[in-house]
Amino acid sequence: MNDKYTTPLGERYASKEMQYIFSPDKKFKTWRKLWIALAESEMELGLNVTQEQVDELKANADDINYDVAKAREKEVRHDVMSHVYAYGQQCPNAKGIIHLGATSCYVGDNTDIIIMTEGLKLVRKKLLNVMNELAKFADKYKDLPTLGFTHFQPAQPTTVGKRASLWLMELKLDLDDIDYMIDQMVLLGSKGTTGTQASFLELFEGDHEKVKELDKKIAEKMGFKECIPVSGQTYSRKIDTRVLNVLSGIAASAHKFSNDIRLLQHLKEIEEPFEKSQIGSSAMAYKRNPMRSERIASLANYVMTVNINPAITSSTQWFERTLDDSANKRISVPEAFLATDGILDLYMNVVDGLVVYDKVITKRLMSELPFMATENIMMDAVKAGGDRQELHEKIRQLSMEAGANVKQKGLENNLLELIANDESFGLSLEDLEKTMDPSKYVGRAPEQVEEFLRDVINPILEANKDELGLSAEINV
Repeated sequence: MNDKYTTPLGERYASKEMQYIFSPDKKFKTWRKLWIALAESEMELGLNVTQEQVDELKANADDINYDVAKAREKEVRHDVMSHVYAYGQQCPNAKGIIHLGATSCYVGDNTDIIIMTEGLKLVRKKLLNVMNELAKFADKYKDLPTLGFTHFQPAQPTTVGKRASLWLMELKLDLDDIDYMIDQMVLLGSKGTTGTQASFLELFEGDHEKVKELDKKIAEKMGFKECIPVSGQTYSRKIDTRVLNVLSGIAASAHKFSNDIRLLQHLKEIEEPFEKSQIGSSAMAYKRNPMRSERIASLANYVMTVNINPAITSSTQWFERTLDDSANKRISVPEAFLATDGILDLYMNVVDGLVVYDKVITKRLMSELPFMATENIMMDAVKAGGDRQELHEKIRQLSMEAGANVKQKGLENNLLELIANDESFGLSLEDLEKTMDPSKYVGRAPEQVEEFLRDVINPILEANKDELGLSAEINV
């Protein structure tokens, strides 16, 4: 039994892929890639760095001697310099040029940007796969009428697929945000201790163009379009805020979906997947609790609140930098990504296994449909010669009577019978029952779903078809 705390995000919720992105191994290997990019760029710009030294660094990029770095850090209490030392032990010929002109933030901050960008790309991939599953669901059920709700009170009918398209629309907005943010991610580059690049200007003997070119080369070698134009020692912590705001938006969309599923499961209309041997309650053996949707909501609550951390951090950075960002950042940023990753895996799992009880859906709709149909009934009666104002008052009174029968006496909705028995309407029960086709009351819901999928969602999915095909298994 482990006698140390381990985060539930790793043990229960986040995927191995996302956990690796924020792992120490990923971080330190990225540090080495950045040191290689720096040395190679400095060589290309004419500094006294040789190809043999660069090749030696590349040969040892992935074989990190962690034991040496750990022992060294105990002595010097500095993680970056410990890894510079450990790298130098493996690369004796290149030892003198590792980290040349750089500060700790060269590897630390550039790595953070790289890792967050990779995290965003994985989130994007999972978001697209959730959208793909929701699109299939919306298309399948675009014609199935269901009772609509406003204020969770019965309202005009919609369709099951149309309701799913509302969830899908929110994810499309989140995709827009994440695409924008990925495009905005740029490296810190090599800016020096206060962001002035003074050390690099000294190295290049006052050649400003070579100092600027150094940033361009590093960005290119690390797969980015550019470096941030101005900074202090660190990139602006506002970037962390912007990234976590995107994750918070995804969490909010997922939370809304999970709430709707929980309400629908209470109504016995739609249920999340429930495995054959799954136990819903330790006391009540019959229960089928919506635990996946509840877990989505729980993790979403966390993500929607954790994004305040980088906002506070960015607002309290003094001048060119302070270190009170470090401890907070190490916790809030990775955990926001791990929790969002878990949310999307759960979302994918739930949508993939949704169970639709169409008979329950139809029964509930039909119990309320006479109320929804009163306007059409009134118009038919007016066409037959009735007085609109008199009929409006009568149908109002009869609706109140039928409502009382349902709510106070527990009877079936008998509004149609009450209207048929009132001669002023001039309509038989058979005439009235012909108006009870639910498809007449869903407006353009099926067409809206078709158009939305055809014009908005399917082009996105087609453009990203290489990202599709994921399935999500949940740990517990």
